[in-house]
Amino acid sequence: MAGTAGAAVSLRDLTKHFPARTRAARENGITAVDHLSLEVARGERFGLLGPNGAGKTTTFLILSTLLAPTAGTAVVEGFDVQRSPAEVRRRIGVLLAGDRAVYRRLTGRENLLYFAELYGLSHAEAREQAAALLDLVGLGGRADDLTGRYSTGMRMRLALARTVLHNPTVLLLDEPTLGLDPHGAHLVRDLILSLGREEKTVLLATHDLAEAERLCDRVAVIDQGRVVAVGRPADLWRSVEGTDRAASLEEVFLALTRQQA
Repeated sequence: MAGTAGAAVSLRDLTKHFPARTRAARENGITAVDHLSLEVARGERFGLLGPNGAGKTTTFLILSTLLAPTAGTAVVEGFDVQRSPAEVRRRIGVLLAGDRAVYRRLTGRENLLYFAELYGLSHAEAREQAAALLDLVGLGGRADDLTGRYSTGMRMRLALARTVLHNPTVLLLDEPTLGLDPHGAHLVRDLILSLGREEKTVLLATHDLAEAERLCDRVAVIDQGRVVAVGRPADLWRSVEGTDRAASLEEVFLALTRQQA
């Protein structure tokens, strides 16, 4: 199934159900994603906004071909994640929640050169890309330091560099500022904005309302695996009766989810 022309990501009735682990379980399992439908345009910064357990990470796992959906379809750049997983993986860069996966006994540069080899880049391409990305993420001056000496924020910036090493067109960033101090979070948000200016499609999963407002062209509010509302952050205020622009996005989110209860 192909998505609408111009869509980088298209989800149609996407559903993921996890069955109960034991027969004695009282419940019939968990539906983490429930008939979710979305389209994200090429070059758009799109946010999946919701609390922990809303289904954001499960959606990203499906889009990254790491988890098969129970029903529905997910299409990335025209390729179905189940029918053409290799084509999808060539086009995406993935940073899952809490992912700071770098080899601490290697330098920042060595880490990127190692992953570049896995992506099939030539030696010359790998060195050029690694140098450019280390500068982009503000680690050029620490490129030859062991990453075991990096701060948490520095490792996250290196992980972001790794995510775009093979020049993907679609980025899936799941809670990229999770656990960072304010300074580190600010640097990572600036990096995401700069990646968006390179006309990459960015999907950002977050429960941070201010972050979504700052970084995203549009957001989908997700609750219990379902889409509650989709639109520009400013439009969400107008979608809630009696809410004006002085209200916080948090107030709007709570109002929208109450409407669906």
